Amino acid sequence: MVGGDGDILAIGGNHFIHAARRNDDINVIIVNNFIYGMTGGQYSPTTPKGAKTTTSPYGHYENPFNVPLLAYAAGASYVTRWTVLHQNELYQSLLEMFKVKGFAVVEVLSPCIIYTDRNAMGDAVDLMRVLKERPVIDHRANLADLDIDFSMKKIILGNFVKRERPVSYG
Repeated sequence: MVGGDGDILAIGGNHFIHAARRNDDINVIIVNNFIYGMTGGQYSPTTPKGAKTTTSPYGHYENPFNVPLLAYAAGASYVTRWTVLHQNELYQSLLEMFKVKGFAVVEVLSPCIIYTDRNAMGDAVDLMRVLKERPVIDHRANLADLDIDFSMKKIILGNFVKRERPVSYG
């Protein structure tokens, strides 16, 4: 299954949580561009605090989802996060995901080329620069420390969770 942060974590959020809880044998790729880019630039569940969107012109005031922590807490068997610029790591992570029995999640950080210029990170090129310069790979990072916001100095990437759990097939 491939979808955006809004599709999977808002509109499909209850399905995501319960499929992870049951450990359904599903591979999920979340393309996280921090916004509803296809429907007008509204804030999404992963929009960083302070970001300006069409529905938060003075800055988004809610805390965004920490996707790896949410997936783990719900019960996912496999959880990773990479950017579109980490091609080799992302590719290897996707190959590994297909071997996992159970609910597997790969979060892919990617800029929205239309709506990023409203935010403190600048336009799409600026966001690509952020995704190139700020990532730190830490496979052992505390999942509670994987929040993403505009004021941070680093974005933590890695293969965070790989565990075996009974799989639901029904």
